[in-house]
Amino acid sequence: MRMLVLPAVAVLAVAGVSAGDAPVPVDREPLHKPVLRNDYVIALHVTIAPGQSTALHTHAHDGAAIRLSEATVSTEVPGEAPTPAGAAHPGDVTVAARAKAPLTHFVRNVGTTAFEVIDLEFLKRPDGPATAAIAPPAAENETARAYRWPLAPGASSPQHTHERPYVIVAATPMLLRMTAPDGQSMEHPVKAGDLHWVDTRVTHTLTNRGAEPGILVEVELK
Repeated sequence: MRMLVLPAVAVLAVAGVSAGDAPVPVDREPLHKPVLRNDYVIALHVTIAPGQSTALHTHAHDGAAIRLSEATVSTEVPGEAPTPAGAAHPGDVTVAARAKAPLTHFVRNVGTTAFEVIDLEFLKRPDGPATAAIAPPAAENETARAYRWPLAPGASSPQHTHERPYVIVAATPMLLRMTAPDGQSMEHPVKAGDLHWVDTRVTHTLTNRGAEPGILVEVELK
């Protein structure tokens, strides 16, 4: 979609956003639904239907995004040409450093399937010293590391310990078992987009007990 460089007003008109629209904080954008909020993080579940655009909004904190669906989207910044349309896949993870350089944009679904994503906005750093990575991160910035666990049916992650607060997100449905070092376990079904905030030290192994491949993402604050 960068083949045509349009004036800012024209770019906004294409997406149905008026050039006079004032941006809103991301957690006040209507398609960004808050599902978790505490002193450290806001989690927003975003669903954009085919052909639909978000309102103009601003990301002013470092953050992470975990895609939940197969979709095709473009992002547009006022005064700039739209980005090329890109494919999203369940379990795709990106991080952004926006505390020092806020981003104002809108997202447009240019495909034929709904675009779903969990957006995490990091509000402040928890107390305590930073720790080393527990595994090679799928993505990281100054504020957090994201770990991606793709699990075949019956497969498990390595046992690992979270010393810092984290959010665990199911990028796909699965029957999830969490097992502690002493063998005690908890098993329950999760849906794409289910998430949980944990602020205590945890050592566990994650196992996909379902019949289909699944993906979990853990985003740990530094």
